[in-house]
Amino acid sequence: MVLQCLGMANAVLVTPVATELCRAVNSSSHHQLQTRSSACLPSLTSRVGASVGRSCSIPALRTSVPRRALVVSATSKSESAVAPAATELSSDSAQKDVLGALSQIIDPDFGTDIVSCGFVKELSIDQATGQVSFQLELTTPACPVKDMFEQQAKEKVSAIPWVKGVDVKMTAQPAKPLIADDVPAGLKKVSNIVAVSSCKGGVGKSTVAVNLAYSLAQMGARVGIFDADIYGPSLPTMVSPDVRVLQMNPETRAIIPTEYLGVKLVSFGYAGQGSAIMRGPMVSGVINQFLTTTDWGELDYLVIDMPPGTGDIQLTLCQVVPLTAAVIVTTPQKLAFIDVAKGVRMFSKLKVPCIAVVENMCFFEGDDKRYYPFGQGSGAQVVQQFGIPNLFELPIRPELSAAGDTGNPEVVVDPQGQVADIFSNIGVCVVQQCAKLRQQVSTAVMYDRAINAIRVKVPGTTEEFLLHPATVRRNDRSAKSIVRFLHFSSLVFGH
Repeated sequence: MVLQCLGMANAVLVTPVATELCRAVNSSSHHQLQTRSSACLPSLTSRVGASVGRSCSIPALRTSVPRRALVVSATSKSESAVAPAATELSSDSAQKDVLGALSQIIDPDFGTDIVSCGFVKELSIDQATGQVSFQLELTTPACPVKDMFEQQAKEKVSAIPWVKGVDVKMTAQPAKPLIADDVPAGLKKVSNIVAVSSCKGGVGKSTVAVNLAYSLAQMGARVGIFDADIYGPSLPTMVSPDVRVLQMNPETRAIIPTEYLGVKLVSFGYAGQGSAIMRGPMVSGVINQFLTTTDWGELDYLVIDMPPGTGDIQLTLCQVVPLTAAVIVTTPQKLAFIDVAKGVRMFSKLKVPCIAVVENMCFFEGDDKRYYPFGQGSGAQVVQQFGIPNLFELPIRPELSAAGDTGNPEVVVDPQGQVADIFSNIGVCVVQQCAKLRQQVSTAVMYDRAINAIRVKVPGTTEEFLLHPATVRRNDRSAKSIVRFLHFSSLVFGH
């Protein structure tokens, strides 16, 4: 076996040496050669060469120089014979080493390693220099743990013995909606649409929407704001862009958003019409036009400042655009809780998950104490009653109101202040919850009347299968379905 490994052409001439070689190799290296991974193959010839040197120095094998030279010459031939196979195998093993090191990094939101999540892209390994380069393509450029991922990736890969240098490039997935079917053309490059709602006026909903949008922008995301309140638009007061009138592309007839500090803005107040005086159906048409004909471009987050109420306008918004999630804004008063509860129920019926509650004007601080002039518990009651996972409390701050009146959001005026820190936490919550919702594999289901069948399709694939409605009904064991089925049977069959 050793003679074949060493590639000795004249095995008969070195039989005594080969016998001792077999003993030496079997006692010291044979077990290692069987158990070590293919990553160790490049060092195979060096170990065998070392064994040859040690074997030739045994007193019982001290012979003439020509015989020793013959063994060394045969070892040199073996190096050239084994080297190509070792190089070929080490390429695969090097990739396994890198991916194995990266698989130790766990995404805290998904609970899965970044390799299984598909974040590692364009892995390149230069074995001659020991340089490793790859991309980490995250779900959003605003990922709150991207710096931690980059640091851990460099540390884990640099710990591999043969690695001399690591180059990590942080990127994000292209902006696209979760389900691309039946999405208006202007929204096909928008990843997440987040509604900020209160169902009651005067609780600071627009303030939360604007500051949340600019917090997301500060985290590195591409963000837009749509002011859906046609009757009383707030965006022109709270944000003062240089161009305060919306433009239209003469060729495509698409609305071009105005911008302020990199955030795209659309509001009826920028249309040069002020607030609207019109009936509900007309308002719904205006909102539909603004949303569907605006060229938003690539956005990671589109924040919609919802108008108060739960009427036609809100239903139009929820049905025209695929909302990813909703953020609920309330105040400590019981009256605000009653209206907010209606909004949460509306979103629940429309299958829009509510991911956070923001309790505005909650407290103020003085004499090293925190005072709650309007009482406590409204926000917590919303969280407990409807199972919303996150609650944030905003203080009563004159600076927050003044910043909105002057056209500069508070998170921009004082990015290191207490309010900015709270909105940063809200932004992290929105990013994490939206990422979880996108990661979940949801199944698109629709009823095709033409063939009287239910179409089931997984988004992102072309696979589709059909189900007969009777099959679905027979397998639905809920009490409501069973009662309906028995009632239908009694009508048809008379029993």
